[in-house]
Amino acid sequence: MSKIVSRFKRAALVAGMGLALLGQAGLAAAEEWKFALEEVSGSVQDAYAQKFKQLIEEKSGGDVKVTVYPYGALGESEDLTELVANGVLQFAHGSTGILGSTVPEMQLFTVPYLLSQDNRVNQQVLSSSPTIYGPLADKLKQRNLRLMSMYPEGEMVWTTNKEIRKPADFANFKMRVMASPMLVETYKAFGAVPTPLPYSEVYGALQLKMIDGQENPVFAIEEMKFYEVTDVLTWPGHQQFTVGVLSSESWYQGLPEARRKLIDETIAELSPYIFDVQASYSDERLAKIQQTKPGIRLVRLSAEEQEAFRKASQPLRDTLTKLAGQETRAMLDQIEKEIAALEKR
Repeated sequence: MSKIVSRFKRAALVAGMGLALLGQAGLAAAEEWKFALEEVSGSVQDAYAQKFKQLIEEKSGGDVKVTVYPYGALGESEDLTELVANGVLQFAHGSTGILGSTVPEMQLFTVPYLLSQDNRVNQQVLSSSPTIYGPLADKLKQRNLRLMSMYPEGEMVWTTNKEIRKPADFANFKMRVMASPMLVETYKAFGAVPTPLPYSEVYGALQLKMIDGQENPVFAIEEMKFYEVTDVLTWPGHQQFTVGVLSSESWYQGLPEARRKLIDETIAELSPYIFDVQASYSDERLAKIQQTKPGIRLVRLSAEEQEAFRKASQPLRDTLTKLAGQETRAMLDQIEKEIAALEKR
């Protein structure tokens, strides 16, 4: 019953926000495109959206105004996807963990050790893969979502109060995860107790010991101050935090050809830009964490230590098949082949 009530409340909230946003659009003199973020102002997603705003407004000669909504302005991350699908928002970021609840096929990006350790390879795959922008993008279109682009925001880092170097260290360890079935299964495979929680509740849950750890890229750990309530940062090398840039498919297709071209060219221009930005953000934010909390411990798992987690994660490919179907497994296999081919160049 509580889940039904929760869904009802979320639907009412999204509907209310939609009416408010549509009302604002009616008052706007210029053509307005709304772009919502899963992260706060000053984040990697914000850097992407602000650059998008700058380029669109410049190239359109001011005929298009882009309004950027930071995290929390329009509800939780799950709300944003629904608002885009309903055509209330024109653009939003959607992390693959969150999207996986709506579009099960997107869960393939939560399979550990999928992406390359070489971000030049990741840039090529995430911006131009025929698998991602073919059959996978078609799955999103069925839900009126258009996948405009994808990019990684940095390597996922664990923040904990003890060192985690092997799966056995995760015993009885409550690890916060996004509400993604694959992420839940991933941390079960690693030996932890996965605990889904909204992003906004993570700091308090760490502070009150309701959870023992969480994972995020370094810039998010610094922004949300997770390092204040944990003592160890660990780089396990298992995953990049990957996000999609989404638009409403019906809205996009209803635009004049010149507007669609403007969007496509701008999105293509942003791909190399955001890869450079996320790399610099990670370095800068780690330096800030160390300056603010000099005693924090930094742990980078060795190749041997990573291998133990890699082995523990192997059954997750079968789990993906059960959760998202054989077609999704085939997409995963094809993307792995694309990555392997690029790594050989």
